[in-house]
Amino acid sequence: MRSSKFDIWVSLALLLLCSWALITAGCEETGGQKPSLNERLYLLEQEKTQLARQVEQSETEKEQLKKQIQVLSDLQPQVEPEDIYNLQRIKITRYTNFYDKDKDGKKEKLIVYIQPLDANGDIIKAAGAVDVQLWDLNKAEGEALLGQWHVKPDELKKLWFATILIINYRLTFDVTGIVDKFDEPLTVKVTFTDYLSGKVFKEQRVIKPR
Repeated sequence: MRSSKFDIWVSLALLLLCSWALITAGCEETGGQKPSLNERLYLLEQEKTQLARQVEQSETEKEQLKKQIQVLSDLQPQVEPEDIYNLQRIKITRYTNFYDKDKDGKKEKLIVYIQPLDANGDIIKAAGAVDVQLWDLNKAEGEALLGQWHVKPDELKKLWFATILIINYRLTFDVTGIVDKFDEPLTVKVTFTDYLSGKVFKEQRVIKPR
């Protein structure tokens, strides 16, 4: 630690000397009037104060990193992913449905609400990827899958939606041209891949016309 601080202050002294030289050289090159001794001392004092603050900030950041490394080193042998959160299942809530967002009489948006749940049934903001499929199970096998979408982890984390009444992920998909009329029950299938544990959870829900 002493060696590190000594190197920092040596660098500080060199920077101050360079600043002094640059101030003097700049005036000589431009042929301008040299600053007075008090002005040069003031400028050097400002440089010193600024550099000292940078050194102090670097020391603070260094100490914070050391503490973080120590904490992670202490936790790694004992902590398992399940100790951070233990995702047990996902739930597609009853609010999942088709919506007419532009009020033109056509339901062009499918909004899927997903709640990741732990062993106690509590909702947790689990990180992962989501695959959503829309099915018409009344159609023939080759025609039953109407649409499918994939949501990456970096996209999913932006879709966390919390109000006084509900907390969940809210995923919105455009179904224009996929669902022309909604007069028969359709099925939403969700696959949630938990990025902490690697577990895969599946759930489905029937959406009925209303």
